Amino acid sequence: MIPNKDDHLNRINKRTLCIETFVLKKIVTSVICLRHLTSHISSAELCLHSLHIFFAQTKGWRFCSLRSRMQRFREGIHIRTMKAKRKVEEISKEDVQAFLKKNAFVLFTVGAVIVGIVLGFALRPYKMTFREVKYFSFPGELLMRMLQMLVLPLLISSLITGMAALDSKASGKMGMRAVIYYMTTTFIAVFIGILVVLVIHPGKGSKEEFGKQQTIEQVSPADAFLDLIRNMFPPNLVQACTQQFKTKYGKRVVHVTVTVNDTFFNSTNGTQEVMEITREERIPVPGQVNGVNALGLVVFSMCFGLIIGNMKEQGQLLRDFFDSLNEAIMRLVAIIMCSATLPVTFKCLEENNKIDKRITRFILPVGATINMDGTALYEALAAIFIAQVNNMEMNFGQIITISITATAASIGAAGIPQAGLVTMVIVLTSVGLPTDDITLIIAVDWFLDRLRTTTNVLGDSIGAGIVEFLSRHELRSKDVEMGNSVLEEKERKKPYKLISQDSDVENDKRAHTESHM
Repeated sequence: MIPNKDDHLNRINKRTLCIETFVLKKIVTSVICLRHLTSHISSAELCLHSLHIFFAQTKGWRFCSLRSRMQRFREGIHIRTMKAKRKVEEISKEDVQAFLKKNAFVLFTVGAVIVGIVLGFALRPYKMTFREVKYFSFPGELLMRMLQMLVLPLLISSLITGMAALDSKASGKMGMRAVIYYMTTTFIAVFIGILVVLVIHPGKGSKEEFGKQQTIEQVSPADAFLDLIRNMFPPNLVQACTQQFKTKYGKRVVHVTVTVNDTFFNSTNGTQEVMEITREERIPVPGQVNGVNALGLVVFSMCFGLIIGNMKEQGQLLRDFFDSLNEAIMRLVAIIMCSATLPVTFKCLEENNKIDKRITRFILPVGATINMDGTALYEALAAIFIAQVNNMEMNFGQIITISITATAASIGAAGIPQAGLVTMVIVLTSVGLPTDDITLIIAVDWFLDRLRTTTNVLGDSIGAGIVEFLSRHELRSKDVEMGNSVLEEKERKKPYKLISQDSDVENDKRAHTESHM
């Protein structure tokens, strides 16, 4: 015979009541004994009186029984089930269409990834020519060209807008905090990379296992450092949009006159002969390479933004112009592709994490140029890896040199794919490692580049949050001085929202008013 659940719960309830009664009786008995023992002590009388009041109140308390708990649990599940069922029943065709429009980009991205994976596995058995592969990569090439077209106006407008919204005092403190954060995280990244490679020893093995496919030009550390400073001050802003300075190396013929004494060969007749020796000498030559000089544009935009901010009312027109330009570029980026690194970082920090725009527009463009934590970690780790492959023991001084050089090289790394391979030459040359061995990691650098980018973006985002927290007092005082907050832009639209999303909102409002009518 199956026992009834209600009888079982009643028995448990009775046992609980018996235990409560027994405990109360024991406590009351103990209190009575204590009262007899301390009948002549006034403080004990007061204590007992308080205990009597307490137990008088606790006699009315009863613990919740297991049955009532189970009943509440069932009722909660039933309520949640009914709510979910009601929501599902209320979903209409318009709701599904609105959801698809709102998340169209995400759905298309996931679909494109799936299609790409399927095509990759399906076409692998076929030996495609180089031209056929280029045909498949043509849509992606167009997308990257459009994104590269928007990098320059986005960088300049966001930096000028962010700097113009701050006064020189606030931006100075904010810049100091940002620089301290950048340098600290970069040194930490270098330390982690060196520690990991020294503990794991990934470079142990035969060097002949790796195939060399490319050669990279050797660069002097001094010339690389001077190029970094030269690029900070471009002589032509138009040229800085397309080219950056880079030292190249040429050869020149040097004629050296040497006096040779023949006394050593002929002891009887000592004569001297003058000989002219010709040799080739490697000299640095000023040169240009294709690519945006982001460092020079960042320095110019920061200075220009500070000047506009100090002009107060006279610079308001320029501030409005660059602010409008920034919104237009952001809207265009959203239409082309929302997954570009810098625009999506802006969107996530400002809309999702509610970071002040004055912080993001100042920190993120600068951080995207000079805060390369992932690149610094990679370069320090790869340098010691190459030393281990060549069976070279690194002393403490060389490790310190690698740390400093990797930090400086990461600051000058351009925000382009696989830029770490170029700056790796500086790190290897500083400690006398063979630069040809960079080809050992070229085969996997495409994957490491994704990991470096993730680390760089995460470091910039965390830095923006930290700088905003430390600069909250300056931002509040600026808001009080201006009479309004940049965060409370009620009448202005977000620059990241798609135009289609704005029309969707208007359609929803119309449908809502029609339903009420």
